[in-house]
Amino acid sequence: MQDIISQLEAKRELARLGGGQKRIAAQHAKGKLTARERIELLLDEDSFEEWDMFVEHRCSDFGMADQTVPSDGVVTGYGMINGRLVFVFSQDFTVLGGSLSEAHAEKICKIMDQAMKVGAPVIGLNDSGGARIQEGVASLGGYAEIFQRNVSASGVIPQISLIMGPCAGGAVYSPALTDFIFMVKDTSYMFVTGPEVVKTVTHEDVSAEDLGGASTHSSVSGVCDLAFNNDVEAIMMLRRFYSYLPLSNKEKAPFLGGLVWSDEPDYSLDTLVPNNPNQPYDMKELIHKVVDDEDFFELQPDYAKNIIIGFARIGGQTAGIVANQPLVLAGCLDIKSSIKAARFVRFCDAFNIPVVTLVDVPGFMPGTAQEYGGIIKHGAKLLYAYADCTVPKVTVITRKAYGGAYDVMASKHLRGDVNFAWPSAEIAVMGPKGAVEIIFREEKGDPSKISEREAEYKAKFANPFVAGRRGYIDDVIMPHETRKRIARSLAMLQDKELQNPPRKHGNIPL
Repeated sequence: MQDIISQLEAKRELARLGGGQKRIAAQHAKGKLTARERIELLLDEDSFEEWDMFVEHRCSDFGMADQTVPSDGVVTGYGMINGRLVFVFSQDFTVLGGSLSEAHAEKICKIMDQAMKVGAPVIGLNDSGGARIQEGVASLGGYAEIFQRNVSASGVIPQISLIMGPCAGGAVYSPALTDFIFMVKDTSYMFVTGPEVVKTVTHEDVSAEDLGGASTHSSVSGVCDLAFNNDVEAIMMLRRFYSYLPLSNKEKAPFLGGLVWSDEPDYSLDTLVPNNPNQPYDMKELIHKVVDDEDFFELQPDYAKNIIIGFARIGGQTAGIVANQPLVLAGCLDIKSSIKAARFVRFCDAFNIPVVTLVDVPGFMPGTAQEYGGIIKHGAKLLYAYADCTVPKVTVITRKAYGGAYDVMASKHLRGDVNFAWPSAEIAVMGPKGAVEIIFREEKGDPSKISEREAEYKAKFANPFVAGRRGYIDDVIMPHETRKRIARSLAMLQDKELQNPPRKHGNIPL
């Protein structure tokens, strides 16, 4: 018995050491934490329950029989973040470069299966050189097993990927199937084929950082939701992010009860929208003044900046915020912004998070680049997401809501629950100038007549009253009372029930 206990301790010690002190020191020298240090930071103190510490690979080819390490390059288990359950796996780069073997994959699959059974999110801390080549097709099969579970868990439990080192080849597709991807600047990268292959095939010279670094994916490709400066910041922000999410699709969005929220009017909002309709303003100012404690967790801030997405609380209630940004491209919807917002709305819908939409949109982005790029299909994704969405939807039109973009941005016609407009709202088919030039094209050559017609059009249509008369707007509210009215609406909608028609699934225009 004593012999077994001492063996047990020896194996535990070996597992904790991973690839050994030398490799741990190399990991630290790169500014990276080890797999176990990351878990320690992420989870509440002393809450981690590790599984499969003694698992080793079963490969004997290419001298692998002599290279066994308990845990086999990934630490798995469950614990708590602020007292809420979470399952986690953390790849260990010090053990054979964190490469994925059959046994490594089985460990990840095991905790994912368990997370599905109990209804708790999965967080993956990725730091791996990819498939373990010595195992051949067995490691590829391991990846596919993980992919299948990513797909089965989609919309059932939240899945978050934190890329904290290399992630290349087939390995990128598991994070791509999860709900959110976070990266660490300068130490993490993601690509399907590395710089060497790119050079061989396309003759392009590109560094790993430029090809698939955090700044590339957070500003150019949109693959990454947020990029952080180092491991510690990434993990601390992930703990904060976790507080906005329900544990599964069976739960409602978290509510922070017991706190007294101020509904004091903010009169500075009354002057937020400029008198000149062509002058921009910062929509983030409105968001910060409407949400609790001015605390807004923005996602993809450097990608498709003409739309803003993120999580906040209003009156203690977690909500997903979607807002046009007039400072960028006048707030127009284009391909990238449509996709960005559509995916976010669908996540909120899957996990019972109310959606608050702040609208100032002059329309869809014109031009050949947009049309050739498929704006029709990609714009339809956002339309589909809002129309399919059954969670509480509160909309505030601050200024322009023109044309098809008015319809798309959570209008009453797409089952919006509560739709407000500010007095500055202009709800119309298009802007006065364009409308007049079409309606009165024969008077185009007479500037005085055209400006007269423009003033007439403005008086008739460039206001919230036409929509109000038809019931498309529930109320015209003063900007300073926006926070109070949204908070009350969310409280009223707390027990909303709405079912889509029975079906296997819809066919979203992908």
